[in-house]
Amino acid sequence: MKRDSRLSGILHVLLHMAEEREPVTSERLARVMATNPVVIRRIMAGLREAGFVRSERGHGGGWTIARPLRDITLRDIHLALGSPDLFAMGHRTEAPGCLVEQAVNAALDEGFREAEALLLERFGRVTLAALSADFHARLAERGGTIALEQNHAV
Repeated sequence: MKRDSRLSGILHVLLHMAEEREPVTSERLARVMATNPVVIRRIMAGLREAGFVRSERGHGGGWTIARPLRDITLRDIHLALGSPDLFAMGHRTEAPGCLVEQAVNAALDEGFREAEALLLERFGRVTLAALSADFHARLAERGGTIALEQNHAV
């Protein structure tokens, strides 16, 4: 089962955007994230609908963060992405006729629900401001720069 890395990717994008003084184009973000600008625009459109980013058209346009980083949590972004599955594990069969497999599925369902609730609760306590502070601490320790293109293989 393929892992869904959209949450990780969009958090990465948002933290870079927070460091920029000007709007950042989808093309520039796509280049840095090694993806297609359409993918960036599609994901960012959902974040715009949720009120986390805004876009400006035309020369000098692009994406900017619409709210303070302290007001946006990992859970908020997860929800804005459509609440993708948090776990790659699942049942062998969703509607088994075997009573043993039904018992296994029931136990797994309970564990998955509990783990998901715990993870989402934790995501609700982590803000983009906390991630940004961690980034800045790591940057200060390394003595590097913040330039978007310098921190990635383009």
